[in-house]
Amino acid sequence: MTMPPGQVPRSVDAIDWETWAPTDRATLLFVIRDGEILLIHKKRGLGAGKINGPGGRIDPGESPPECAIREVREELEVTPTGLRECGEHRFQFVDGYSIHVHVFTATGCDGVPRETDEAVPLWAPLDRVPYDEMWEDDRIWLPVLLGGKSFTGWWIFDGETMVDHHLEVTTDAGLPQG
Repeated sequence: MTMPPGQVPRSVDAIDWETWAPTDRATLLFVIRDGEILLIHKKRGLGAGKINGPGGRIDPGESPPECAIREVREELEVTPTGLRECGEHRFQFVDGYSIHVHVFTATGCDGVPRETDEAVPLWAPLDRVPYDEMWEDDRIWLPVLLGGKSFTGWWIFDGETMVDHHLEVTTDAGLPQG
């Protein structure tokens, strides 16, 4: 099903995802080690004031893994190690903005995370992830990531409010979860 011209998408099924073209492409990266996850208090940009993983827009000619590493360096002054791509999101906002996000985990990082103009680092125990201070969708897909599974998510937001979503979870072998 496709949206009639001039109407704002409010459901995942109302978008033709085969022809959907995001406004931006971006990455998120979560360092997970010693029973903790490295998060940030975001200081500016999309999601400012929220807790999230470090990440940002992919530059022209840059691959998603290159972007993920660069963004963590810029936001926290550390270099992630042991990268694994574990998922992707397609976010559509009812105001027309859209973003395709590649999600990575890392098993460690070189250096000690530091506050920058963009972010304040936060190590959170895996059993106490601060979901109440994060985007609404995080409480749905982040436990999947923390469980070692891969995923693809389609999300519709009206501002900071999630209005619809669909999440497909796969095993590490790439087989659909039943």
